[in-house]
Amino acid sequence: MADIIKNQYDKLRLFFYKIRFYYSVNWTKTLYFNFKKFPFATAKKLPVFFYGKVKLTLITGEIEIAAPILRGMIGFGQDYEMNTVASGIAEINITGKLVFKGQVQFGKDYFIYVGKDGYCELGHMASLGSNSKLTCIEKVVLGDYARFGPESQIIDTNFHQMIDTSTGERYKITNAIHIGNYNYVGGRVSVMAGTHTPDYCTIASNSLCNKDYSQLEQNCLLAGMPAKLIRTNISRDWEGERKVLDAFLTVQ
Repeated sequence: MADIIKNQYDKLRLFFYKIRFYYSVNWTKTLYFNFKKFPFATAKKLPVFFYGKVKLTLITGEIEIAAPILRGMIGFGQDYEMNTVASGIAEINITGKLVFKGQVQFGKDYFIYVGKDGYCELGHMASLGSNSKLTCIEKVVLGDYARFGPESQIIDTNFHQMIDTSTGERYKITNAIHIGNYNYVGGRVSVMAGTHTPDYCTIASNSLCNKDYSQLEQNCLLAGMPAKLIRTNISRDWEGERKVLDAFLTVQ
């Protein structure tokens, strides 16, 4: 009898979980985005889910999914963090090219901008936490499992022309960003133009990354403003967490 009751309870809990989950999806934006940006064969599988309020300012750019198509594999506003309340200020502006290499998660109240000449590539299980901002004018690449904490910003441009006032030299406004595979990035981290990181790199909260760190060995810790090498032979336990992390973040 106890087993029967437990079985019924599990089924009922799963039913309510699914009801709550589907209630959280912004179906209007989800259907519009998928059928607007993908061929019908892809769109009908609904690979992109929007959760909560979002402003689609402009989505005239190219969106590509370079991976097996799964329902809900890309979640904008996905509820995977501790915070449960959103301000409803999420916004997307894509006139360049955005490529997804697998499942990707965005937290609440994100801002995504890919300019008309920009190329942005997000690796499998890459993520941006709530209140994060990504601005791509030239090129931004996040590797597989490049996971950013809340209130982070990734910006590959200075926005305005800077000059050397003594020589008149005009500095380059943009510079590509490349974040390696299995990068664990804390909250409120700023990744600026020209940043490159090695695989298995950890970046401490409140750090400012603004140069090429790719010559450093893997399994390193960066911290500071600007960030510098703090420690070697340290990494998040990716292998130990992988099954739980993938199961928790995959939409069923």
